Amino acid sequence: MAEITFKGKTIHTSGELPEVGGQAPDFLLTKTDLSDITLADLKGGMVILNIFLSVETATCAESMRRFDREIEKYENTVVLGVSRDLPFAHARFNKDEGIHNVISVSELRNLDFGRNYGLRILDGPMAGLLARALVVLDENAKVLYTELVPEIGDEPDYDAALQILSTGKVDTGPALQKRSENDPEVCSKAPDFQEHARFGDEDDACDDGRSGKV
Repeated sequence: MAEITFKGKTIHTSGELPEVGGQAPDFLLTKTDLSDITLADLKGGMVILNIFLSVETATCAESMRRFDREIEKYENTVVLGVSRDLPFAHARFNKDEGIHNVISVSELRNLDFGRNYGLRILDGPMAGLLARALVVLDENAKVLYTELVPEIGDEPDYDAALQILSTGKVDTGPALQKRSENDPEVCSKAPDFQEHARFGDEDDACDDGRSGKV
């Protein structure tokens, strides 16, 4: 079990992310055309699992846009956008936003992903959904990098995950070291605390349901 926060209040996930250096658990997820995909289907290429609550929230939507732009620069690499959204919601979002390079997948038929990756939220308003996280895998499904985002409303560290694709390691410069000193539990998240409001720019119009409008 891991602790994260929702609007500063502690909530819990169902377990821990897979250990870096170990083999990633297999999964069965469903694409927008209602066909299924497993981790075994992706072997032979690098994989980023961009895991989030719902495309209906602004931070999650931005993560899809960001990876859709960035992944074009990398060969032999696949990004999966993983959530409990129905495939129909993923398909609508992709059409509206022009998403072409990220494969959207749903826990439609099988809930093992949330359990095996330790990401099912157990309590609070978002209980049952997946916590925000990144997992980067090599061509043999070995775990190279993980990040469980400490606060649901924060964006993941895109740069760290993408850097892994190029160099196999994450920069440990002064900014990262300072963040780690302030939060010993965080060893890989960059100091970027910007939140994206879904319904406006006001401080209380936060995403992920915290505005009370989702």
